[in-house]
Amino acid sequence: MFKKFQPSTDIAGHTPVKSSVQRSIRAAALAQWKIEPETLEAIWPKKEGLVHVKCREHISIYTVQGEPILFQHFDGPLYPTLRLLHKYPFMLPMVKVDRGAIRFLLAGAHMMCPGLTSAGGYLPPANEALPTGTPVAIYAEGKEHAVGVGITKLSTEEMRTINKGVGVETVTYLGDDLWALQTL
Repeated sequence: MFKKFQPSTDIAGHTPVKSSVQRSIRAAALAQWKIEPETLEAIWPKKEGLVHVKCREHISIYTVQGEPILFQHFDGPLYPTLRLLHKYPFMLPMVKVDRGAIRFLLAGAHMMCPGLTSAGGYLPPANEALPTGTPVAIYAEGKEHAVGVGITKLSTEEMRTINKGVGVETVTYLGDDLWALQTL
């Protein structure tokens, strides 16, 4: 999504978000992410205005004091930026890929089921199974912080049983152009 993102050409405009829309975004973030209202208040204080940065391909980036904190594609789920995920690693459910998939992930590839189900990979247990379309933090075997954010294309139980094809579609990853942006 942010593989060839250039702020000078890909940003259409900056718009302050109305307070009613901010409340709906705040409610959506609390519903989608595993965070408490106090944590969201620390990330994005109610007194701070949210700025909507419209980008190409229907991507919306939301910034607080110029720092990107979350983004959205069309009207899909809200994703935290990778920098925010490093500060608050518990925000999204975790999946882990094995060592062999790291170089492909850092090149922007989607994560295949065998990389998630192998000995070095990790999927949540059956009692915490994730449905299709869930935003997840992608970790790598042997690494402390998340190396990407993605969305599940199959449920975690289907990933275990089918074990073929794309399991997690990568949305942003360490080293892409959104990661390179400190401020907008």
